[in-house]
Amino acid sequence: MRRLPAVFGAVLLGSCWAHAEPGRNWQAAGPDEKPWSASIAREVQEFAVEQKPTAIMVVRDDDIVASFGDLGAKVNVRSVRKSLLSALYGIAVEDGRIDLDSTLAALEIDDIPPALSPVEKTATVRQLLMARSGVYHLAAYETPETKRLRPARESHPPGSFWYYNNWDFNALGTIYQRSVDDVFASFEKRIARPIGMEDFSAYDGLYLGESSSVHRAYLFRMSARDLARFGLLFLNGGRWNGAQLIPSKWVTESTSRLSDTEPGRGYGYLWWTFSSGRSGVSGFYAVGYGGQLVVVVPSKHLILVELVDLAVNKQGVRTQRFLDLVGRISALVP
Repeated sequence: MRRLPAVFGAVLLGSCWAHAEPGRNWQAAGPDEKPWSASIAREVQEFAVEQKPTAIMVVRDDDIVASFGDLGAKVNVRSVRKSLLSALYGIAVEDGRIDLDSTLAALEIDDIPPALSPVEKTATVRQLLMARSGVYHLAAYETPETKRLRPARESHPPGSFWYYNNWDFNALGTIYQRSVDDVFASFEKRIARPIGMEDFSAYDGLYLGESSSVHRAYLFRMSARDLARFGLLFLNGGRWNGAQLIPSKWVTESTSRLSDTEPGRGYGYLWWTFSSGRSGVSGFYAVGYGGQLVVVVPSKHLILVELVDLAVNKQGVRTQRFLDLVGRISALVP
């Protein structure tokens, strides 16, 4: 698969931040309050009947305008985990616990034989966040596609090439644990509790190791209604009830297109970006295999969440199908 060079084009979100948060429980806005929500509810229902997700949630500012399924059901959100970790990195960088320009050598990060070369160890934390480390060691919790597409070792110098690389993402988990604390305990303390997540606790996290690497994957089980709060936190520029939980600069930078990945899509710091020339809709999203998505459309103050329990729906839902739904819903919001 061809990978395009980095393009630094920030999506300026500050003017779109909503600064509205739900209370202890989400409230639904019906057609009487938002007449256009009826059309959105029909779109969601038709999509759900066809695609069979576990849950869908559409939020405008702090109200649910449409939903489907069990919003409290916890599902392995797979690669959404990476965007969750990105939020923790923003806090750790602000606190001075992690330096984005630290190299793997300085942090004493290595792996099982064949160990990292001196060149590979020049990769920085920033390059790992961008999926540009140039370290193509075997990694835990990879999909068959990423295994098939993995470049040869030392085929690209650090920083020169974008490749969606579980080695980078898992090594970031190791670095966070060594530099700050347990990933799941930190997420509960620094994010989940302050924004009032109803279902998540540190016990919903699981580390998964494989013999291929010393760096473990960090798996989150989360509900749609909790992920909607996480999306709203980013829509609000990292603020919640007047407290700046995640630095606003990090929210903007991490959700900007720092690499082109394919037409209409890009990658920031563990977040994806999208833009559609046809609909004029753009935003950013976290995505996991099989249909796990948190999509934020700043210009419409929208958060859309989809979860799919792959034990129930083994086919899952393709990412593009949900992004198409996002485009149709965005067009209905004034």
